[in-house]
Amino acid sequence: MSRRQYALPQRGDAGPPDDTGCTVLHVDMDAFYASASLLSRPELVGTPVIIGGGNRGVVLSATYEARRFGVASAMPMSRARRLCPQATVIAPDHALYSRISAAVMATFDTITPVVEPLSLDEAFLDVSGSVRRLGNPARIGQLIRDTVHDEQGITCSVGVAPTKFVAKLASGLAKPDGMVVVPRDEVVGFVQQLPVGALWGVGDKTEEALVRLGLHTVADIAHTPLETLRRALGDSLGPHLHDLSWGRDPRHVEPVRREKSIGSDETFEHDVDDPAYIHRELLKLSDRTAARVRSAGMMGRTVSIKVRFADFTTITRSRTLRDPTDVSRDIYATARSLFDGLGLQRARIRLVGVRMEGLVDTEGAPIQGLLDEPDAGWREADRAVDRASARFGAGSVRPASLIRDGGHRSGSASPRGDLS
Repeated sequence: MSRRQYALPQRGDAGPPDDTGCTVLHVDMDAFYASASLLSRPELVGTPVIIGGGNRGVVLSATYEARRFGVASAMPMSRARRLCPQATVIAPDHALYSRISAAVMATFDTITPVVEPLSLDEAFLDVSGSVRRLGNPARIGQLIRDTVHDEQGITCSVGVAPTKFVAKLASGLAKPDGMVVVPRDEVVGFVQQLPVGALWGVGDKTEEALVRLGLHTVADIAHTPLETLRRALGDSLGPHLHDLSWGRDPRHVEPVRREKSIGSDETFEHDVDDPAYIHRELLKLSDRTAARVRSAGMMGRTVSIKVRFADFTTITRSRTLRDPTDVSRDIYATARSLFDGLGLQRARIRLVGVRMEGLVDTEGAPIQGLLDEPDAGWREADRAVDRASARFGAGSVRPASLIRDGGHRSGSASPRGDLS
């Protein structure tokens, strides 16, 4: 949805929209990763900026100025550089993104306990239980926008509607830095003015199939017999799109509190067959993953690695520890052991990744000390690094073996683009 730009449908009523019953909010940060990265680079605000790296990585995010040149999330960096050669390229800072995301989600929790995060930068909120305390839904939406901007220095767009589907549509149409309210009695007219590509579940191929049927707008779908849609699109997609074309979406906001796993990947500019270099990359990824786990207030019991070879064959290995951990040194030791256990003989590697699974809250996790462990050990050292990184920027303190990084520079490390 976010990669396609649509005009906001016209309202028949010239007065302010009535938000009665519009208790579903979709809040989406505007170009989140790019906006967060520019907090420390204010001189780049208003210019084309791409978040990513290398020639074989992908774009994690881009400012709206870069998007005007056709740059999009998940696009190969080589293509993005060709489309917008004047753009400034900034490496991702995942620890920063996790900290800001946690703060934004904490803001949502002060509004309502019914929050359904979709990713680091967007969530659904059901504010039906907050209206008496905070005011009508539109006022709550504006409160969220003001709070996020004042406290985090970034902007967000908000859709206010009676259903999740329409709220998400509305937030996309509000971008950047806006809010759209869709009154309950205007939902059908709002949805049916849009092109078919605006509907959830309509990708490029489905859109082509709809256009071949002569269906160009959502209204066209709404007035097509259900059996025709079923024959053309299948028993699942046909009825689904027909329901959406009439604004029907029975799903409720489902609170989801924690990520199931946290990790990071690195795609190399050139295939690598040097085990020593892979070890350094695993150390870097372990540090990054551990910092994100600590930032989320969690610990993990299972360490997994991913290795992708030059022919794109991919393997994973994992090991479950006796006790949960958030210590970089422990995660790296396990990741390195898993890699060495593969017994690779100069295999050419395109990507490696480290991930923590089996996450639990730090406050409730048992921490088993060792008999000979000093009072201030690796866990305290990691927290000191976190404090230094928060003050001076990610990477300001790092292991000595990473200071002289080899000739293979790594690319984008995100498994998911920023589609805001």
